[in-house]
Amino acid sequence: MTDDLLEESAFRLPEGYESMNWVRGFGRQVGPLYERINADGTYTRAFLVQDHHTNGMGNCHGGMLMAFADVAFGHAVSMAEHRYWVTVRLLTDFLSSAKVGEWVEGTGEVIGREEDFYTVQGRIWCGERTIMTGTGVFKTLGERPAKPEAK
Repeated sequence: MTDDLLEESAFRLPEGYESMNWVRGFGRQVGPLYERINADGTYTRAFLVQDHHTNGMGNCHGGMLMAFADVAFGHAVSMAEHRYWVTVRLLTDFLSSAKVGEWVEGTGEVIGREEDFYTVQGRIWCGERTIMTGTGVFKTLGERPAKPEAK
């Protein structure tokens, strides 16, 4: 038996989270990513920092955090309008770092809308530590197809 199969080292998904199952394209490179939809309609997206997310210093790479901020903040538009979106602008401030094995979470909130453009304010954190804050401008496109209902 190898170390990666031992139960003690297996990752346990925090309660309420489900895999986003984004396994093609870019999601395959940056994942796996997870999501929790709360009863009040808010959401949190997350990932476990793994070796492939790190830079030469062993910290989560800034590019990974930017990519995660994009999908974490932009999802606020999908929650509000159930539409596809593209990123027009993403401004972030790096405040801390995350190491391998740390659980990183993020969310966003729509704070403005003008026609098809949404402004979102977001935050990325690890435990009590804020890693990144930022704002994004996202343009909505076509409507997303309905998700298949769970059986």
